Amino acid sequence: MLVAYNESSGARAFSDTETGMIRGMHGMFYSSRAEELRAFLRDKLGLRGTDVGGGWLIFDAPEADLGVHPTEDGSPPPGTADISFYCDDIRSTVDELRDRGVVFTGEIEDHGYGFVTYFNVPGDFKVQLYQPKYAK
Repeated sequence: MLVAYNESSGARAFSDTETGMIRGMHGMFYSSRAEELRAFLRDKLGLRGTDVGGGWLIFDAPEADLGVHPTEDGSPPPGTADISFYCDDIRSTVDELRDRGVVFTGEIEDHGYGFVTYFNVPGDFKVQLYQPKYAK
């Protein structure tokens, strides 16, 4: 196992050169407006995918990572799973998404780990978009 340390951020990266048993991650939205949400992901966010029949689109996820956060103040409650998207330039990404009709719920804020905003997607979801301050 390789462990890399970044002096400026204090972050450590762990890497294993062997092939692991997990080779990917599949996320899921459960929506009362599934067709609209699929069209939103395809047309507004520009995600590509495969039509597996019956109207089901399985989207190719962009680069991904997975975080595990403590539930210190009870919000969100334990057992909560969440999805967010990240980008390199949040201001230009927000501008482009607004041009495509994406509705944001607030302004861009500095949350310490990155610059954050949220947008609505069909089916009453609020999704985070952020620009990380840490190296990816």
